[in-house]
Amino acid sequence: MEVAALLFWPALAGYAEAAVAYVGDGLRPGRLAGYAIWGVRLGWLAQTGLLVAQAVRAAGFPWGTWAGSLNLFVWLVVGAYLIWGCRSPFRLLGLVVMPVVVSLFVVAWLGGGVGSHRRHELGDVFLAFHVGLVLAAFAGFTLAAGLAGLYLWQERRLKSRAPGLLRQRAPSQEALDRLTARTIAFALPTLTLGLAVGLARLAVDGGGFDALMGVALAVWAAYAAFLLLRYEAGWRGRRSAYLALAGLALVVASLVPVSHF
Repeated sequence: MEVAALLFWPALAGYAEAAVAYVGDGLRPGRLAGYAIWGVRLGWLAQTGLLVAQAVRAAGFPWGTWAGSLNLFVWLVVGAYLIWGCRSPFRLLGLVVMPVVVSLFVVAWLGGGVGSHRRHELGDVFLAFHVGLVLAAFAGFTLAAGLAGLYLWQERRLKSRAPGLLRQRAPSQEALDRLTARTIAFALPTLTLGLAVGLARLAVDGGGFDALMGVALAVWAAYAAFLLLRYEAGWRGRRSAYLALAGLALVVASLVPVSHF
């Protein structure tokens, strides 16, 4: 069995252990937080090794298929989460992120995205910039949606004046609202650059405009509208959170075939 395929299992085990531990930490704060954090870290390191093994074995850019791009997307989401998500009180975001990570990672494996691949028909430099930038932006939008969902959950819990099942302390609503906007403000320029690279290739090669390009541009328009409404129209709180979640639906619609743009 290939080294890349073997590294899939410790990566999956780390992510799955983290997902379970985050649930336990939500029920009894402080007892399983360390196990959850180390599960995320070890899983990410194992997946990093998997990606390195794919890059070494491949004759070109190894993540040009939809499953390969999904594998890379998972790695980017976890990497972005590791920047600040493991710190209290943002650990509660792991309840949203890690189950999604486990599910998408398994889908990438089932689709053959963790093995070695031949050179893709498109140029490696183009794929490295285009796919990498677009997926990095999508990872940021995914985390922003998780923060928005956490904001709405926190709002509902405060209105009901009930502690609920989960006892883990959540960030303030102001902090969640602010961090959601900052994450999108960082991810949108990254998506803009990635789309610009793709459109430049179409201009050079003479390709046509298709439905996938329309969806990708719709993602850009949705999050550009988010920032415009927030900073020009003063949208904050619940309306801003719902808009961030609506944008994620477009991200999901374009995620699987993104490598074919």
